[in-house]
Amino acid sequence: MIYAEFTFWVCLIFIAYTYVLYPLFLLLAYSCVQIWRDLHYLSGRSSTRARDFTPEQLPNVSLIIPAYNEEAALPLRITNLLDIDYPAEKLEVIFISDGSTDATNSILQSIRGQNHKVIELPALGGKSNAMNHGVAGSKFEILLFSDAATLFKADTIRKLVRHFRDPRVGAACGALQFEANAESRQTEGVYWKYESVLRLMEARLGATLTASGALYAVRRECFHPLDPGTMIEDFIVPMNCRKAGYQVVYDPEAVATDVSAASVKGEFTRRVRLAVGSFRAFRELSQARLDGLTCLAFFSHKVLRWFLPFFLVGLMLSNLLLLAREPYTLAFALQASFYFAALMGLAFRGKSPVVKVARLCYYLVAIHLAYAVGLIRLLAGKDQGVWQKVR
Repeated sequence: MIYAEFTFWVCLIFIAYTYVLYPLFLLLAYSCVQIWRDLHYLSGRSSTRARDFTPEQLPNVSLIIPAYNEEAALPLRITNLLDIDYPAEKLEVIFISDGSTDATNSILQSIRGQNHKVIELPALGGKSNAMNHGVAGSKFEILLFSDAATLFKADTIRKLVRHFRDPRVGAACGALQFEANAESRQTEGVYWKYESVLRLMEARLGATLTASGALYAVRRECFHPLDPGTMIEDFIVPMNCRKAGYQVVYDPEAVATDVSAASVKGEFTRRVRLAVGSFRAFRELSQARLDGLTCLAFFSHKVLRWFLPFFLVGLMLSNLLLLAREPYTLAFALQASFYFAALMGLAFRGKSPVVKVARLCYYLVAIHLAYAVGLIRLLAGKDQGVWQKVR
């Protein structure tokens, strides 16, 4: 029984640390940093906020948009680009059609212009491969990556590139908002708000780890060609910036909108691919030289999340061996209630009477199960780095 107790408490500590203790630490550290910044400002010193470029100072930007079978999203995206408040002569837009088989290519051909470029790849090669081609075909100093279904606010690019006034900044990550349906508002929407808060607090501590793949910018010298099979390019690219000695920042005021997965099933599919990419890149990422806070964030916010499903399984199995003793009986009852709620969320996911908490429990189980499935797929060799839509 001593081994069962040891397993139970180790698993419980890691789970509690990941979702309770680490966020509380971030909140405390963030509050201290924010108070210091406020006092610094009130004392008459300059503000620490990033200053906008003057129109003459705005850097040249290459907006790179990979696309695969995006005929439904492209018309609105093209219209959205016309509303961008950025000098046309300082912005080039590069669409890369990655072996599209629908009307994507014909739609893109209609927008060729002075600052628009279309690269048509003959065969499907994956997003990272498309990004490599886009960078190779670009000419400007700042590379801005986005997706075909992502919509910018008028000032999104200005807000994002202002951080490059600081020569120490190698990457700037924007904030992504989602257009949610009734189901995703109660599942992914809730979880994304939680994630956004963590990212904001990590950013204030200088520990930004990853970008939203639909909105981030990097200096050209920071971008290294990606392995075509890379699935977590929005993590690898910022990490490469850190390896080169640059800072990575997050700007919650640089906002774009995307479409969330239509269902938890769609989000599960996306998370499995992310898990495959995460485990595949784990050795490389773990060898990166990071400062203390960033290293803590990487372990707490990423690594533990990837292995959390195994802690959940270990917690339940060890708990089953300890049922006759307190407080393990109560712990089992709480776990059973959580998984029962998840089952109710699954069973009634398409019906409005279901309790919101049950849908959230279902979502949490699904995204953690996805990491276990992702590891199995990687070990089985089923880890192709190609596009997989969930909209």
